[in-house]
Amino acid sequence: MSGKEPKAVMPKLRFPEFRDAGEWEVKRLGDLIETMTPPKKLKTSDYLATGRFPVVDQSQDEICGWINDEEAIIKNRLPLVVFGDHTCVTKIAKQPFAQGADGIKILANKECIDPIYLYQYLLFSPIEQKQYKRHFSTLKKLPVYYSKRELGEQQKIAHCLSSLDEVIELEARKLDALKTHKKGLMQQLLPAEGETTPRLRFPEFRDAGEWEVKRVGSIVETITPPKKLKTNDYLETGRFPVIDQSQDEICGWTDDKDAIIKGRFPLVIFGDHTCTIKIAKQPFAQGADGIKILGSKESIDPLFLYQYLLFLPIEQKQYKRHFSTLKELPVYFPKKELGEQQKIANCLSFLDEVINLQAQKLETLKQYKKGLMQQLFPQAVGG
Repeated sequence: MSGKEPKAVMPKLRFPEFRDAGEWEVKRLGDLIETMTPPKKLKTSDYLATGRFPVVDQSQDEICGWINDEEAIIKNRLPLVVFGDHTCVTKIAKQPFAQGADGIKILANKECIDPIYLYQYLLFSPIEQKQYKRHFSTLKKLPVYYSKRELGEQQKIAHCLSSLDEVIELEARKLDALKTHKKGLMQQLLPAEGETTPRLRFPEFRDAGEWEVKRVGSIVETITPPKKLKTNDYLETGRFPVIDQSQDEICGWTDDKDAIIKGRFPLVIFGDHTCTIKIAKQPFAQGADGIKILGSKESIDPLFLYQYLLFLPIEQKQYKRHFSTLKELPVYFPKKELGEQQKIANCLSFLDEVINLQAQKLETLKQYKKGLMQQLFPQAVGG
């Protein structure tokens, strides 16, 4: 960023009462804030699981621990913006807190700028993290656009975006609750490690007897793909999905018919290096190397096997191959002809659909907020 002063501009969207309020002002962040020095910095070993005051550091977590030490507490000029000097994470502290370890800058606003507005603006114009270096010197040069505080436009924008944050946080909690519910249900419907039958069975199967047990290697067969696509072969859109061992369900698309796996679906996908478990319900292509494509034998339902492997995941040990470990995993299951496997799989798969819908709703809200910020804040020009 050069030393040239940025040009003042206006946002694309303004609330009706401010449409004739004139251009916005612009200053470098360093001219709008003062840094505050905490009375003391806590060590990680000082953090408590519960306590009177939250501890804030530069991690992604809003709160990294708790403390009872009043002598460590920052309680003046709240709310305060907190900036992770190494991580570039931006937070807002609305209640007294303690600084955890080193690496954050505590920013108190000057009179011309609203602290919640400033926080939202810094979320909109984040500093790019460059390895593990300090970034505050770069942040201080950031141009900040704002209307006069006494007009109330800053506060209205801040309130609007903060209200959206509350909705997003609520939906995120719902997503976490659904995931926790599924985890708890799996602990009831599937045998815990060392047990041979589950704690909870559907009424019609309570007298169906004990479950069988076999190693994964004896109930699956590996399927060799006709070809493996390279990363630079992936398309943004196409007829067939590409699946690899990353966390993403689909990593790309292809139109290459010769690469398509058309086996007996569904098929379980295992990331040999990453230990990621996926389910493929339609024809797909294998992306690069590193996955094992598993077709289930007659005794095991593929969706049941998929849920079972999610329940008892293989621990990833660096970037080594893990399929030899997976093959030795014992799988407990009722007889397929009874229908219990399918009922468990359907129950957990339904929950997966609900979880996916909630995740999509959450992502839509995040994208909506991002689009709204692009309208309510001017794009940085000049400087």
